[in-house]
Parts: sequence; structure tokens; C-alpha cells
Amino acid sequence: SRMWLAWLGALAIGLSLGLLGSGGSIITVPVLVYLVGQPEKIAIAGSLGVVGAVALTGALQNALRGRVHWRSVAWFGLPGMAGTYAGAWVSGFVSGATQLVVFALVMLAASVMMFRRAGYEPPAGQARPLGKVVADGLAVGALTGFVGVGGGFLILPALVLLGGLGMHVAVGTSLAIIALNAFTGFAKHLHLLAVQGQSLDWQVLGTFVLLGAAGSVAGSHFASRVPQATLRRIFAAFLVAMAAFILYESGPRALGPG
Repeated sequence: SRMWLAWLGALAIGLSLGLLGSGGSIITVPVLVYLVGQPEKIAIAGSLGVVGAVALTGALQNALRGRVHWRSVAWFGLPGMAGTYAGAWVSGFVSGATQLVVFALVMLAASVMMFRRAGYEPPAGQARPLGKVVADGLAVGALTGFVGVGGGFLILPALVLLGGLGMHVAVGTSLAIIALNAFTGFAKHLHLLAVQGQSLDWQVLGTFVLLGAAGSVAGSHFASRVPQATLRRIFAAFLVAMAAFILYESGPRALGPG
């Protein structure tokens, strides 16, 4: 019966990605850990594969509609890939419980950002210095690689507020960057797991990708009919609850011996 919950979780991941343009990936790790019952490290690696594939589907849809700003993808995404690789490498030196605690803190940050921005407008004609965009890309990437999130909730505001991109183009661009980062992290994590003689459950991941992609197509179809601000607040509240649960669950293990 837990598997049914897991499939529902996979659909929810896609739906929230389609509806909110971000946020879906952040529930992949908890779904794989608590509903599928995977060890943290395997869930984080698998999550990046799922997120990469679902983001790529969305990015291609948007690219066909001309909603991807390729220059931002290069300036944000290439440093992002370097950051992701580094973050994944560092994750090899810490316990899975520690990664989950950092993950929960990232969830809290995401929820704060979702509460704060019901709808944000970029300041007129303000482009961000390139150095800062590159630094942002590196930082988001490092997080992606370390805890297995796509980081859309960080990339989107950066693109809208700093790159001055309109919301639709920002969503498409964000998905392209997430796909680049996620696949880079996925490759590195696969290597780390192989070294330890562990492997991924490809059947579960394949099902997650299919359900996630279906959910995100459905989500983007409904996105125009649902008040975004309300959705974001509900999702933010859900993230806070989820983060509290993870901290309660993994905090003691991360701090204590073992």
C-alpha cells in the first residue's frame, strides 16, 4: 500500500512542477526515502535523475514555444554544472542523515521564498552584473549536487529579479538550467554509488519519471485557471510541515554518533 502512496507522490511532484514551475523536485527526496523506503544516498541520487528528466521534458516544451532565454542558460547553467559536481563530490564525505538535515533547511528557505513572493515584478531595466549571476549559478549548483534538489525556487527569482526575464520565459529557462544541473549531479552520484557497490532501482525511477512528466503536463494545463498565490502558500505550508518532520526524524542521527 505504501507503493500506491509513492506513485501518488510521483504524480504530485509533476503536478507541482507544472503548476508552480518549481517546487516539484523538492518533494522527490522525501517521497523516495519515506514512501519508497530507500536509503538517503540512493534517494538523493535517484531524485536527481527524476528531476532532470521531468525538467528536460518541460524545458523542451518551453523551448519549442520560444520560452527559453539561452544566454541565461549559459551564464547560470554552466557555473551551475560546476557547482553541482562539487556539491555531489562533497556529499561523499558526509552521512545521509546530515544531507537530509541540510535538505530540510533548504525546504524551509524555499517555503519562506514562496510565502514572500505572491507575484514578484522585476525592477525596470535592471540587469544583474555577470559576476553575480555566475556566483548565483555556482551556489545553486552546489546545493543541487549536495542535497538532490533542482533548486527551481532559487533559480526562478534569480532569473526574474536579476535577469529581468518575464515569468513565462523565466520558467522555461529555469527548467533548462535544472535539467543541466540535475544530470550533472546524477552522473557524479552514480559514480559515488558505483564505488560503494550500490545501485539504483531503475524501475521505480522510470515510473517516477513517467508519472512526474504526466503530472507536469496536466499541471501546466491547469496552471492558468488556478490562483498561483494561493497555490504557493499551500505548498509553502506543506514544505514547512515536511521539513519539521525530516528534522525530527534525521536530526538526532545527524548530530549523534552513527
